[in-house]
This record gives sequence, C-alpha cells and structure tokens, in this order.
Amino acid sequence: MNQNRRDFIRGAAVMTAAAMAGGCTTPAAKGQLGEGIKTVRSESPELQARKRKALESAKELGPTMSNVEVRRTKNIPGKRAAFYIDDVIFCFRDLAAQKPKSIWDHFYFAAFKEAHEKYGLKVQMNIFYRNDFYYGARGAEFTLKDMPDTWKAEFQAAKSWLRFGFHSYSEFPDYPWINASYDDVKFVWEILTREVERFAGPGMFAKAVTPHWGPMSKEGCVALKDCGVKAIWCSAGPRYAYTGDRSVLPYGHAMRIENFRKPETAMYWRPGGGDDISVSACGYNHLLPEQVKITRGTYNWLHDKDTGCNFMTFGCGAPCLNLYKLEDIPARMQQVIGNEYLIHATHEEYWYKDYFAYQPDSREKLLTACKMVHDAGYQYFFIEDKIDW
Repeated sequence: MNQNRRDFIRGAAVMTAAAMAGGCTTPAAKGQLGEGIKTVRSESPELQARKRKALESAKELGPTMSNVEVRRTKNIPGKRAAFYIDDVIFCFRDLAAQKPKSIWDHFYFAAFKEAHEKYGLKVQMNIFYRNDFYYGARGAEFTLKDMPDTWKAEFQAAKSWLRFGFHSYSEFPDYPWINASYDDVKFVWEILTREVERFAGPGMFAKAVTPHWGPMSKEGCVALKDCGVKAIWCSAGPRYAYTGDRSVLPYGHAMRIENFRKPETAMYWRPGGGDDISVSACGYNHLLPEQVKITRGTYNWLHDKDTGCNFMTFGCGAPCLNLYKLEDIPARMQQVIGNEYLIHATHEEYWYKDYFAYQPDSREKLLTACKMVHDAGYQYFFIEDKIDW
C-alpha cells in the first residue's frame, strides 16, 4: 500500500472509506439509485462532474471484444437469482485458529446457512490464497495451506448451496489481474483449487469468476477458460485511453495500469451513485454500453470467438450490500425485482469487528436481501448455471 492511499484511508470518514478496500464489482447503474438513496461513500456532484470531465477528455476507444456471438440459456428455468461474496480469507483464518467443533458454530458460516435454510440462498465465496500484510506481518503468514481439513464432511454436505471461487492471491495490490500473464492466472487458479479440494473435497470450486477489482488481461481470460471457467465478469461503459495523467485515477491506480501494461488496458466510468473510484481501470473483460444491454438482468451472454470465453455483466443493478445502509437495501432491491435474472453481492471484511470499516448489520443486510428475492418468487442458483451450452 503506498503512502498516498494510506493517507486517504486515514483521512476519510469510516463509512466513506468503507467500500474502498474491497473494490466492489457490482455497482448500480448510473441514475438508478433513486431519490434519497446514496452509497456509503458518496461524493459531491461537483467532484463527480470534475472526474467525469477529466475522463471524457481522453480518447474514446472501441470494444475489446468485436468478434462475439450472443448466446442465451437454452433451458430457461424461470426467475433465478445468484449471490456471491468477494475477498474471503478471514473465515478460514478463524477456523484454523479457533478450531470449532462445526463450521456452523462460526458466526460467518452460520449466517449463510441461515439464509440458505430460510430463503434457499446459494452462495459463491470468492477467495484469496493468503491474508495480507496490511493486517499485520504475522497475519500475512496465514495461507490456505494452514486451513485444516477437519470439516471436509460438513463442506461436502453443503456443496449443493456453497462453493468457493477464484478471486486473487491476496487482497493487495489493487487491480492484480489487469496486466496479468497467462502463467500468473493459471498459477493462482491451481493453488486455490488444490487447497479447496484438500480441505473441502471435490465439487466445491465454482466455474464463474469475478476477478479481484474486476479487470482481467486477455491472456488471463484465456487462462481462466483453459482452467475450465464457464463465465467471466465484465465491467461496463465507454472505454477511454489512458493518457499518462496519473491524477485522473485515484490513489495509485494509474501505476497499476502502467505496470506490465497490456494493449487492452484502459479507463472507464465505474458508476455507483458517486464514489471515490468512479474513474477506474479496465481490462479485456469489458463491455461497451450496447453490449451491456444484451446481458444485464437476462439469460443472455456473449461468447467471444477470439478467446473462446463467455462474458457477461454479473451486475444487474442489484446492490452490493456493503455499499448501502440497511434501511436502503429494500428500496435498492426493489429496483431490480422483476428482472428474469438478478445477482447481488457483498464483501467479507465488513463482517469483522477488527476491520476498520466494520458493519455490524452485515448479517441483517444479507437476510433482508435474500428474503426479498425469495418472496418475489426467485430461486437461487450458481452463476455458472446460466451457461448451459
């Protein structure tokens, strides 16, 4: 973490900074928040306008994917919903240290089990391989190799509704995959899947990928496909060339663009009702607005003939739960209830008391959203189940 970013975090109000570290990949569509609903890290309209002007002064680019085929789920199962949680590592650290008799004795896993039993939730937990030095040098020693296989039978018994997924090697740096090599991605996929199979057994690893912070290089997308991935998350919106002006992007993100830069790496407007990362970096897995319309909230996806990968927006306008106050979750969910397909999400770290932006109502946010989905007649399934050919 560079000094500029550390100063930014320390100087911001806790709730303003709350969603920064997770790099949430499920923002709301521009203009979709509704009157009176703001994200917990909203900025002033004036600041947002200055950021947008700086971005739009750059050259607008064409699509990264131009040789695509629109595909649609053949066996449409009625209204379906999916849910995922990013940045997952603390729960494994806890299990290894606390050694509970059952994983369901741990508050985090217990909450998801409750949501499954009450509302039919199926959850994909996107994981890191190790904890990060940001949380202390000794904390960074923990890796998935330290996770016992004591609860393998319990994980296996839950695999119809619980899976683990690829996210990153660790929480930092931001944008770890934006210029990744094929080998980078394949290496991390293999160590994650190896450890998950060791401690949780077979059939527990998801085949849909939300890369940490979102952007993935073209090489990285091909590596994921070769590892068996069925669907890759996409960012969305007009693409703009990176000009070399580091001030356009927040706290060091321009240097992530510059490091081992790939030709497809660019910038875009990351909507969310106003936030500190509204101007962001994007990689190969990016859709222009006309491509977004094809996949958002529907059973459609794009098959990219150049890479052989399937791409779609995982977001449908449903909230990333840690971005909103509990009282605003119902109104935000209501805005997408009615889509034939919806996905909502959150991040693990906000569930933890020792996290600087702890949200004590994380469980209530989860149950509130899941109840609305259930009561609206949706059934949960895994994101990869959308891809059936």
